[in-house]
Order: sequence, then structure tokens, then C-alpha cells
Amino acid sequence: MKKVKSVFVCQNCGFQSPKWAGRCPHCGEWSTMIEEIETSGTEDLSFPPAKPILYKDVRQAQQQRLQIKIGELNRVLGGGLVLGSLVLIGGEPGIGKSTLLLQVSRDFAEEGKKVLYVSSEESLEQTKMRGERLGIGKGELYLLAETNLEKIISHALELKPQVFILDSVQTVFSSSLSSSTGTISQVREVTNQVFRFAKKNNICSFLVGHITKEGSLAGPKSLEHMVDVVLYFEGERDHSHRILRAFKNRFGPVSEIAVFNMESTGLKAISNPSAFFLKERPEGESGSVAVCTIKGSRPLLAEIQALVSSTLFVGNPRRMTIGLDHYRTAMLLAVIEKKLGFGFGGQDVHMNVAGGLFIREPAADLGILAALVSCIKNKPVPLDLTLLGEIGLSGEVRSVSQTLARIKEAASLGFKSVVLPKGNLPELNKKSINNIDLIGVRNIKETVDVLF
Repeated sequence: MKKVKSVFVCQNCGFQSPKWAGRCPHCGEWSTMIEEIETSGTEDLSFPPAKPILYKDVRQAQQQRLQIKIGELNRVLGGGLVLGSLVLIGGEPGIGKSTLLLQVSRDFAEEGKKVLYVSSEESLEQTKMRGERLGIGKGELYLLAETNLEKIISHALELKPQVFILDSVQTVFSSSLSSSTGTISQVREVTNQVFRFAKKNNICSFLVGHITKEGSLAGPKSLEHMVDVVLYFEGERDHSHRILRAFKNRFGPVSEIAVFNMESTGLKAISNPSAFFLKERPEGESGSVAVCTIKGSRPLLAEIQALVSSTLFVGNPRRMTIGLDHYRTAMLLAVIEKKLGFGFGGQDVHMNVAGGLFIREPAADLGILAALVSCIKNKPVPLDLTLLGEIGLSGEVRSVSQTLARIKEAASLGFKSVVLPKGNLPELNKKSINNIDLIGVRNIKETVDVLF
């Protein structure tokens, strides 16, 4: 016999309470506690009961993958789409999630695979209009416009597709719950049932999730824990390029990115993002520096820009960063002031990574330093020079990882010089690196002497 009880669930963080509260005790948001009916009953027996197995008797299964024609998407997924996996793609409305998945559906259908695309937000006619623009032709691509999860699963079991796409998880409801569509309980239940359906039938599945105004997946974090792969689709609507990031991947590396360009015929993958982000770099301008960062397993060159100007807020200058860690940038400003003697007390400092990238790794520290000093001295850094290295609080330049891959990426784009930590030179001397000058530095004073 199932027991029924009423609970109040925060729609922002998922916190549950037996009593209503105007403000969530966990996340502090107001008016987010919604009453929902929670049922508990017998265990779900759709899967056979598990039994303990001796470690040496467990067979290591081969991860079979479906290759996607979009090579950049394959890279982000870790080499292809694993059979039975559940992939969550999040992003703001209109960013291109449905377009990308329709392109994936088209490619699989053209290869002879059976695809079921469930659109719970748009009609079949609207979906086909987008499909005509993307050039969808022959193949077993089935469309379904439905919001009831049980009916969707029933159709999927009858059709037995190899690829299943649900767009989107916030607009589908399960009739086993009495709560409204889009609530925390509904999103969890829908995701859980799709997850079990994908695992039991070994079907590659995609879920589309919307981004809330706070910038997180509506769900929120509990939804990310229930899936195998989490991808975020980012980009400004005023710009044509889009960035797809992997934030969680049980079958490959995280922090991988793929860059796409939105065109009239759909999303086109950019195979050389470094050249794309550096193509509009200004020539002969101070405050512009190229750095080589690592995104997942890929070396990527990006442009860091700095602007230092007199402040209007005496005693409280502004420190603005876009695409960089604010606290690390503030630390580097303090190191520059202490070790090099430059003063930022009466200056506003603005830092930006061109192209909408976000750089977190410390290897970009030397690039930030060079951009700031270049702007203060009003002397440009050579266009054919790039920097990499971490800066410590004493002003020392520390070694970084994957140096060879970074240098080869810089050399392939025509860079002639690389300023890097001296500690990385011994390992590089054993490698064959042609047509590029390696300049080792021990501290930030040597770096400024080399550059200016």
C-alpha cells in the first residue's frame, strides 16, 4: 500500500521541508517553497535485483560508441556517443540546442539508424520547418509531439530507436506525480525514468534542459548528478559563434569545448578555434596578448585584453574582469604592485578574454601580467609572441603542464616566440621543436625585461 504525504520543495535548490516557509532555509530564496505530494511504496522491480559479485569475477565491458558526423561534438563527448548513455544539453532559449540535436538526428538517420525526436515545446510542423532549413532528407527519423512521459516511453518501447531525444525535460510531466510541470519533483522523475529506459534498452539518449536566470540548469544540481554527460551551450545572441562545453563526462575528459558558427543552414563546427579567436586581434595596440591555454585535452590560443585608465572613484577604483577569475586577477595586481612598483591605486582596471572564452587555469597568469604592463607602458606585445606560466606570490614564474602541446599549437599558427617558465626548458630540450624561439624566465622582472 502506497503512503502519501505532503512536502514543500524549494524550486531553486530542491530543499524539502514538512512545513511551508516564505524563505528557503537552504538557499535563502523567497517564495520558492511549493507544496508537492510525495508517494512512497514498493520498490521498482523493472530491473532484476542486484547481487554481490567478487571483484575478480567482474568482466570489464567495452564501451561501444556511435560516431557522430560532427567531429567537434565527438571530441566533447570523449570520442563518440556511448550506447545506453544519457546526455543532458543545457543552454538559454534560442541558443541553438534544438538545431544541434536535429542535425545529430539527421546524420544518424542518414546512416540508417532509427531516431525518435520528441518535441514537447513545438508542433511537428514547426520542427519540420527547421528540418527543411537543415536539409533533412531520407532516413528513419521519427517525430513525436507529446508532453506525457508515460506515452512517450510507450511509443519509444514500440519503436525501439537507437537514438532518443527529448526536447525539453522541463515541459514533460509524469502522471505518477500530482505536481505541476516543470517543478523539481517532475524534472527529477522525468529524468530518472528516461535514465532507466536508456540503460535498460541500451539506447543513446539526449535531454534538453533550460538555463535559469541564475545561470544554472533548471532542476537544478540534482539533475546533473542523474545523467552521464552534462554539456552547456553558450554564446551571445548578437554573435554568430557558439561554445559547447563539457562540465561532466563519465566516459571522457571534462572541460572540453567545441566551437560552432551559426549559419542559415544550421551550426557549422569550427575545426581550428585558435585561429578563429585570434583572427580579429588588433595590430600594434597595447594591452593585447595571446596566451595558450588547455581546454580538456585541447590546446587553445586566446587573446587577453587589458585596459588601465584613471579612475573617477577616488579611493575605490574599479576592478572588472570578463572571462577571467576575479580573485586571481586581483592577486596578480597586488604582485605587480609589490614586485614591479607599478601603482593601480588610482586606476580602473578592466580585463577581458576576447570571443567569450573563460580561462581558469593559472598558466594564463603570465599573459595577464604582460597585458597589464603593456597597457601601463603603452607598448604593444609582438603579434608573433605568446606567453604561458603561473605566477606565485613572490613573483616567481612556475612551471606548467602540457607545455609541448601548447607550443606546437602556437607554432602551427605562425607564432615565432614563446615566453615560458625556465623550469619547463629541460624537458623541452629533449623534444624536437622547430621554427619557434623558446625564452625561459624565472620571475616577473625577467619577463618585463624580455618583453619591453
